[in-house]
Amino acid sequence: MADGRSPIAMNWIRYFAERGYEVHLASTFACEPTLQLASLSFIPVAFSGVKVERQARPDHGRTSNLLWGASSVRSRTIVRQLFGLITLPPAARRLDALIDEIHPDLVHAMRIPYEGMLAALAMNAPSRRGSVDPVAGNQRDHPPLLISVWGNDFTLHAGSNPWMAHYTRQALDRADALHTDCERDLRIAREWGFQAEKPAAVLPGGGGVQPDVFFPPAPEKREDPSLPRHLTVINPRGFRAYVRNDTFFRAIPLVLANRPGTRFVCPGMAGERKALDWMQQLGIEDSVELLPHLSREKMAGLFRQAAVTVSPTVHDGTPNTLLEAMACGCFPIAGDLESLREWISPGVNGLLVDPGDPQELAQAILAALEQPELRAQAAGHNLKIIRERAEYGWVMSSVENFYRDLVNG
Repeated sequence: MADGRSPIAMNWIRYFAERGYEVHLASTFACEPTLQLASLSFIPVAFSGVKVERQARPDHGRTSNLLWGASSVRSRTIVRQLFGLITLPPAARRLDALIDEIHPDLVHAMRIPYEGMLAALAMNAPSRRGSVDPVAGNQRDHPPLLISVWGNDFTLHAGSNPWMAHYTRQALDRADALHTDCERDLRIAREWGFQAEKPAAVLPGGGGVQPDVFFPPAPEKREDPSLPRHLTVINPRGFRAYVRNDTFFRAIPLVLANRPGTRFVCPGMAGERKALDWMQQLGIEDSVELLPHLSREKMAGLFRQAAVTVSPTVHDGTPNTLLEAMACGCFPIAGDLESLREWISPGVNGLLVDPGDPQELAQAILAALEQPELRAQAAGHNLKIIRERAEYGWVMSSVENFYRDLVNG
């Protein structure tokens, strides 16, 4: 049970599909995955079936979201948190019927809101509690339920209102096992009612980093610290309710005042009205490039070209873009969050800042740009971390063993 549009979810699912497992995907969003799946179902929840309308913008020659665009991303989140939960019961009935049809060995919901809530509600249905299938005449299957926690499930969503809190607790109570991408979220999960005796795994959410895609630049292409050059800063996070892009854009003129040739690249922001407005208001159009969503291969190329990656978030677990940037030798600057301190030691392999302070972010970017030795030290340190803790093959083989243990009880 996942958002089938998500590269994070699909990177995880791909491992099992390519190894010949019978994989059925129930997606909360309409999608067309390029995987060999046993079946694909669309079960909308929390208005995920609402289509996004787009309109050409003649002033910039690009497109901008009208309904769920960046300018309304926080409003969308609040609306879904308040009213999206009323869509859970009918969606749960559809999922309950799908589980009866498939008879899976394992159900994995990849996120608490709303996939985990939906799966927990479906598998808590009275019809599944020791009853007999009216068609087949046999006992209904009761496969184990594994729920993944993504970076803002607790810190952004769970406590947003009493109903979100209720369904979060219900999901954790019903889950037979839990997967988190940081130790912090496992601790919080137990505070929200996940029982300590239940199995849990702490592993990168997207399955880790694939070294054949995300790798550092060749030695001959590394920058020569003796040569003054204009460097690139990349913000790969796009527009989300928990990303302080206002801080990022306001830091840019402060950086340019000291290093006027610095280039800022922003994948996933092409046509976003708020970004375009900030660029115009701050007079930074010539230094910022807004790009569309890019393939993983193109993102890897950008990370290898950039000196610094910036992630100004107020909620996060372990962002996949952070690990991918680290694998490509890109120096990480991120919000000072407990989860990110599990990966970044400030001043050693990256910097952590107040995500609401443009001055502090600008100072961190300048410190990284002006210290090639620090960036080189961090690149070596980060590559070692990725190989030891986040290499895709090792992570997913660990997941495979975890699945097997759950299925075998």
